Amino acid sequence: MIRSDTPFLVWILAGEASGDVLGARLMSALRAYAPAVRFVGIGGTRMEEEGLQSLFPMRDLAVMGLVEILPRVRALSARLDQAVEDVARQKPDLVITIDSPGFALRLLRRIAGQACLRVHYVAPQVWAWRQKRVKKFPGLWDELLCLLPFEEDFFRQHGLVARFVGHPVIQSSACQGDAERFRRKYRLSESARVLVLMPGSRRSEVPRLLPVLGKMLTLLQRMMPDVVPVIPVSPVVAATVLHQTAQWPVKPVIVTDIEDKHDAFAAAGAALTKSGTSTLELAMAGVPMAVTYRVNPLTAMMARRLIRVPYVAMVNLLAKREIVPELLQEKCNPHTLARAVQRLFDKPEVALRQKAAFKEVINSLKGPEGRLPADAAAQEVLTLLVRRGKIIPR
Repeated sequence: MIRSDTPFLVWILAGEASGDVLGARLMSALRAYAPAVRFVGIGGTRMEEEGLQSLFPMRDLAVMGLVEILPRVRALSARLDQAVEDVARQKPDLVITIDSPGFALRLLRRIAGQACLRVHYVAPQVWAWRQKRVKKFPGLWDELLCLLPFEEDFFRQHGLVARFVGHPVIQSSACQGDAERFRRKYRLSESARVLVLMPGSRRSEVPRLLPVLGKMLTLLQRMMPDVVPVIPVSPVVAATVLHQTAQWPVKPVIVTDIEDKHDAFAAAGAALTKSGTSTLELAMAGVPMAVTYRVNPLTAMMARRLIRVPYVAMVNLLAKREIVPELLQEKCNPHTLARAVQRLFDKPEVALRQKAAFKEVINSLKGPEGRLPADAAAQEVLTLLVRRGKIIPR
């Protein structure tokens, strides 16, 4: 375990809420092992709580999708210039960029001629589709920190230094919810069957799934009159979700608080979710699920030609088999979804098989030697600094 009293400066970047959480945990872990570290850069409220004074508001970078980005190109370009200039002025020993590849990788390329070391945290998911993009990465970073166990080998096969440090879901409290507290707070009976619905966290995603989920509930209520849908969402989309569910046959419980979300997980008998990190959160909490999503048919046709992985759901990718149903495109319809949910509630053996497989998946996401992901990431950063002569270990 490396520790150091050498003063050094880290310039750190997070461009969205999930990166802000990762950044804050990494800052805390680095300070525990190297108390003389200082941080500058760009981050959100979580990183500011760790002492960072953000160069500009992180929300200026939190833009997703081509339609949303186009009107902001000039502003984002100006922010990139500002970040590059700040790195040159601060002369940090190390620059850490977290996720947000559209901005972060451009920044890493722009500062390639400076004397600082460069680490990118959260590997670009080029292993899933458009793998040719990996050819653009050599020279961008001195080390890549990966969240998924198979990513290390993938990038090393392409001649890139990569280290698996574990997935942040391990450090979440997703499995620590209180079912009784949730039922009491929202006045749900013990017999109410709680169904978690996770349609996405972005404004561009939510409208794709909510209409079909509403129609699904019409059917499901006939099969299970005691079903109670719960939709955990970010505050950013809460108003949109409230408006679009106003005419649903069953009034959903909409939660924006992280504690409420995890309490809902504890109370839930099943979940329907889009693919992504939400599947890992639900697996961590032991909630049986089905994964569903649909996009424009033309987009789907193009995606099928480009995708190079056998599954969409992260839990299935990690298990290397289908442990949760993937109900995509044509299968994302009210009848199929209603039957899938009913099966999860009414077939205990199906739910138990999923829960057993979830334990295997979650164990694979722990950091090396069972360490917490933030600690493993901090140790990789310190190892790099020692190896390059930037700090001296105790």
